[in-house]
Amino acid sequence: MMDNKKAAQDSLYAVEDVFEITVLLDFYGQLLTQRQYEIMDFHYNSDLSLGEIASELGISRQAVHDGIRKAKQSLRAYEKRLKLVERFREQEKTIEKALKELKYMKDKYPDLSEDVNYNTAVELLDKIKDTL
Repeated sequence: MMDNKKAAQDSLYAVEDVFEITVLLDFYGQLLTQRQYEIMDFHYNSDLSLGEIASELGISRQAVHDGIRKAKQSLRAYEKRLKLVERFREQEKTIEKALKELKYMKDKYPDLSEDVNYNTAVELLDKIKDTL
């Protein structure tokens, strides 16, 4: 029973790690070396195995593993210094909160649905949210 629980936990951490690295790659991928980006793109975006990447690039599996490890370190270091992902997530939360408050106001004051400024504010926030 305990082994199943541990396996499920490890699986959850693996999924969270993949999600984290994918987001970091979106934000900072172009700051990596061309080879590191290529390896990370194959691994995280194309879901290729280490062996498949090694074959595709003509390098060893160990080189692919090292490239992934170093690139992950670099991506996390960029985020630690620049905090772009953190700011992005804060902006998302702020916009969601603003939309929630506006919708609450609409429920509380039904006449607001006729107000052009109110509707414009909701539309603008929705557009911003969609572009994030």
